[in-house]
Amino acid sequence: MVSSAQQRNRVRELLAGHPRSYAEQGGITLRDKPSPLFRLLVLCLLASAPIGADLAAAASHELSRAGWRTARRLAESSWQERVDALGRAHYRRYDESTATELAKAADHVLRAHRGDLRRIRPERPDDVPRLRGALTEVPRIGPVGADIFCREAQAVWPALRPWFDDRALAAARGLDLPDDPAALAALAPRGAAHRLAHALEEAERR
Repeated sequence: MVSSAQQRNRVRELLAGHPRSYAEQGGITLRDKPSPLFRLLVLCLLASAPIGADLAAAASHELSRAGWRTARRLAESSWQERVDALGRAHYRRYDESTATELAKAADHVLRAHRGDLRRIRPERPDDVPRLRGALTEVPRIGPVGADIFCREAQAVWPALRPWFDDRALAAARGLDLPDDPAALAALAPRGAAHRLAHALEEAERR
């Protein structure tokens, strides 16, 4: 039987090994504003291809450096410009198809949400299924991409807390940590549940 003190030590070790959230790895300082939320959506789209998470994060950085930090700016870019930016990030295997999907995603966000993902922000836990449904309407964003978005967005959208998907909970069980989301979040410092969820998923991958 693992004591609560041992569980807290394990959580501290996990967070020490993964000090940044996935959004931060993608160059995103997450806030409840249109640009960082859209950039998070783009990161989720990039990570939804069968490609390494590090490459997706690098591609997110490159798209931001190109100035495409909003749905409008991304929609105004050319297909070739997007291909070139993805290539600079070594996101090459899926660069052409992803360049197309990025434009579709930007157009969808502009058309469905006027470029502002705060329009689908959940106000209560009961709203979360509606949020997931809206996310999976975005081209290439499936259940995994929606999970990543919810995991990261819980840092700024309280109705999502605590968010741990099945992979994170499986990793928690393997480390003798609680697999109840509320109990697991209680082991993390305040405001760090999203980092713990990411750290657990990284542990599960290894």
